[in-house]
Order: sequence, then structure tokens, then C-alpha cells
Amino acid sequence: MSKIKEYLKQINILSLIVYALLSWFIIAFLLYPNINLIIKTFIKDGQFSFRAFEKLFSSKRAMMSLRNSFILAFSMIITVNIVGTFIVLVTEYFEVKGAKILKIGFMSTLVYCGIVLVAGYQFLYSSNGFLAKILADSVLFYNEEWFIGYSAVLFIMTFACTSNHMIFLTNAIRNIDHGTIEAAQNMGASQLMILRKVVLPVLKPTFFSITILTFLTGLSAISAPIVVGGKTFQTINPMILQFSKSPVSRDIGALMAIVLGIATLLLLVIMNRVEKGGNYISISKVKTKIVKQKINNRTVNAVVHIIAYILFVIYVAPMILVILFSFTNTLAINSVDLSFSNFSLSNYMLLFTRKGAFEPYIVSIVYSMSAAVIVAVICLVASNIIHRKKGTVGTILEFLLLIPWLLPATLIAMGLIMTYDLPKPIMFNKNLVGSPLLMLSAYVIVTLPFSLRMLKAAFFGLDDALGDAAKSMGASGFYTFRRVILPILMPSVLAVIVLTFNNLLANYDLSVFLYHPAYKPLGIVIKTATEQRSTQDSKAIMFVYSVILMIISTLAIYFFYGRNTKRK
Repeated sequence: MSKIKEYLKQINILSLIVYALLSWFIIAFLLYPNINLIIKTFIKDGQFSFRAFEKLFSSKRAMMSLRNSFILAFSMIITVNIVGTFIVLVTEYFEVKGAKILKIGFMSTLVYCGIVLVAGYQFLYSSNGFLAKILADSVLFYNEEWFIGYSAVLFIMTFACTSNHMIFLTNAIRNIDHGTIEAAQNMGASQLMILRKVVLPVLKPTFFSITILTFLTGLSAISAPIVVGGKTFQTINPMILQFSKSPVSRDIGALMAIVLGIATLLLLVIMNRVEKGGNYISISKVKTKIVKQKINNRTVNAVVHIIAYILFVIYVAPMILVILFSFTNTLAINSVDLSFSNFSLSNYMLLFTRKGAFEPYIVSIVYSMSAAVIVAVICLVASNIIHRKKGTVGTILEFLLLIPWLLPATLIAMGLIMTYDLPKPIMFNKNLVGSPLLMLSAYVIVTLPFSLRMLKAAFFGLDDALGDAAKSMGASGFYTFRRVILPILMPSVLAVIVLTFNNLLANYDLSVFLYHPAYKPLGIVIKTATEQRSTQDSKAIMFVYSVILMIISTLAIYFFYGRNTKRK
């Protein structure tokens, strides 16, 4: 009896509660929904069934959407890599006038992205858009209807997805040893040969990673196909969304989501194998900082400058026009008139005076901030366990929490829909699953891997001697974590919260599957404003929403990147 009492004293009740909550979260939201999705898709009346495959193959719309998604993904590999590589070279490698200004424009997709970017491009290039009307009046044989279908989706996705190049390829170029370039120049190599034989081979690992990420982005695209894809070009995710609205067709949507998940997993495995199979790093012991190269050929130099500034206009024009039209009245928006007399603050006043106009902001802020704090707490606790339990327990926990990294958001949404489809009309509308708690859970799930990797890296940067010293002085594990470890990690924790909040604030891809009609977040409201039947007031408010979102995103990026740079 005394031994049992002694054992009970040694048990940390708080640790048991933490482990129990983590286990519940992993089972309830990471394992069970995905297992249940597979069971409900392939098990009918207690037996394995291929009926979902039969329904999928017999559906022309479904098969066409699968084909379109792969066409878009392969097309984006070409277009995004060409444009992305070019804009990085003109801002980091070649000596181009106005490179700093160009870089600001090319990086605008970091703050002007998602459904906001799609809405901006549609406003600019659609048949009733600002630029379309100008070009139709000034350019002979200009087709106002070109901005719909495959060409429009590819155009938007190409310029929306070069942010990975601006982040990762930029860093890779800066790490190139300039000594290798000088050696090639001394051997008489031309600029083109140096670029092709010396520079680009060093960038291969980065290109592989970016290419896979681009392919996955194209494969899982939803905003652009829904807004500008039209009836002729719908991809996998918009079709999954349509199938998810009815219990009768949900098995087809689930199967399509599984296909998307398998493709994602295979591509990640291929990327990992390719990266491990090659060695492309410089072997120079002492690297010299890369120096921008002047383009010797005048004609080529002129062409490069012209293309760079054309791309700059393509990047910044939608953003600038959205900002300008946010200050015009509804009549000016309808007639696409930028006359100075039409400028006012009426749209911003409308945001705060019109009933319900500010409500989407409140909904999105509550969802995003709640998810950001919850995911930070989960990843903070999990990272602490992984750091302390470096054996089997830590490895298993890390693997389970990284499950969402292997799954597209659509598959996560379908798993939640098919698992937690509660009785209507308590928390659900007639078409979509709409539980606010379920949507909050989905937000937490999709942001887990990024947050976990950031906080795990922060933990492994800690000096273990700090915790050992506190314990040697008699401090408990919780006290040591709260008073010693947490204050050191707080900048990383705050960065995770800010970036998660920023990424979720205008989320559309996941929200469209799970939102409640009474609590519409910003992404849904902005998408509704792009529709032809939307009112002029809703379009005006959409511009204001977009501007405020850009400001918030800019502040978030400055908080994370700008302050970190100064701190370094």
C-alpha cells in the first residue's frame, strides 16, 4: 500500500492532463476523421465497395476537373518558374536600374494574395474591368472575353505563386560564392554560359522544392478556378466543394480528395528523394559575397529592363487600383471612372455605419486569433515534449502532429464533414457543414505543421543548462517552463501567432467548405462581391476589406521579418 502511495505522489497530474488533451486532439481531429473518410468512401453495408470509383469514372465533370487540375499544375511549373526565376535574377543577380522598386512590386504577393488577389485581377481584366475597357478602346482586335477559363486561371496563378521564388530563390542566389563566377569569367566564359553552367546548377535543390510546391499549389487551386474558371475550366477542389454539398455525392468528393492527397504524398516523397540524391552546394571554404552582374549586350539589357517593368506593372496594377477605387463612390466603381471628383471616404464610412458591414471582420478576427493562440499553445507544449522526450515518444508525437503537412486542405475538410455532420438545423445549413467549432478546428489543423516546425526549431536553439540550473535549485518542471523557458521563447511564440493570424484572416479555400451562413468570414464575403449579381455597395466594401487586409498583412510581415532583421 505504501508503494502505491509513493508511486501516486510521483505522478505529475498536470503532465497527465496535457498528455490526455494532446491524445484527444490527435485522435479526434487528425486520425479519426481521415480513417472515417476512407471507411465511408470504400465500405458500404459492411463490405468493401468500388462504387465510389464507378461514380467517379462515370461523372464527366469529375473526370474533366481531374484532368484540368493536372493541366494547370504542369502549366504552372513552366510559367511560374520562368517568371519567378526572371524576377529574382533582375533583382538579385543582374544589375538592373530601379531593382529595389522592382523588388517591392514583385513581393507584393506576400501581402496581396489569396482571394483578395483573385478579386483584384478579376476587377482589372474581366470583360467589365478597368483595364479591359481601356484596352478595348485603344487596342485593335482586343478580346474582352479572354479573362475566363484556363487562360485566366493560369494568368492569375502564375503571378500569385512567385512569392516562393522571391523568398527561397533569393536566399539561394545570395549564398552563391562569387569566387566561382569570377573564375569562370577569367576562363573566358560568357554571361549566358556562367548563368547556365555555374549559377543555375547551384540553385537546383531550391528549384526542385519550389517546383514541387508550385505543382501542389496548381493541383489544389480553388479561388481562381471558382472566380474566373467559368464553366469550361473547373478543377478538382471546386468540384469537391460541389459534391460535398449533398450526402449522396460526398463519396465522390471524398475519393477526389483522397486522389489529391495521394498525389501530394507522392510528390513530397519524390522531392525528398531528389534532394537527397544530389549534391549541388559550393565546396568553397571561404565564400565571397555575390556581386551583381552588368548585362554587357545593350540590346539584351534593354529587353530585360522592358520585360522587368512590364511585369512590375502587372504585379502592382491590381493592388494600386483596388486601393484607388476603395476611395471612390459606388457609381464610379460601376462605371470604372477614376475622376478626382468621385474620390471620397464614403466606402470607409460605410464599413463602420452600415449594419453588418463590419461583422465579417469580427468573425474572421475571432476565428483567426482563436486558432492562432490555440495552435501556438498546442505546438509550444508539443515542442517541449519532443525536446525533452527525444526517444520514441517524441518521434511519434512529432509524426502525428505533422500529418496535416501530408494532406491537402480539401481532404482535411472532407474528413471533418463526413465525420462530424451533426443533425440539421442545429449548427448546420442545408448545403454545407457550418459548425463554428468545426471550422475553428480546421483552422488549427491546417496551421499545425508550420507552427510546430518554427517552435521546435526555437526549442532546439535553447541552452539546456538553463533548465538544468533551475531544476537543481528545486524548481518544478512547470515552474521552470513558465519562468525560464517561456520568456526566452516568447518572440517565436508571438511570431507564430502573428503569422498564423495573418494567413487565416482572409482564408477562403478552407472556409468555403465549413463556414456557417450566419457567420460569414472575410474570404467568403470578398468572393461573393466578385459575382455579377453582387450589389455595388458590396463591391465598394470589398475594396475596403482588401485595403485593410493588405495593411494588416504588411504589419504582420514587418513584425516578423523586419524586426527580426533589425534584431540580428
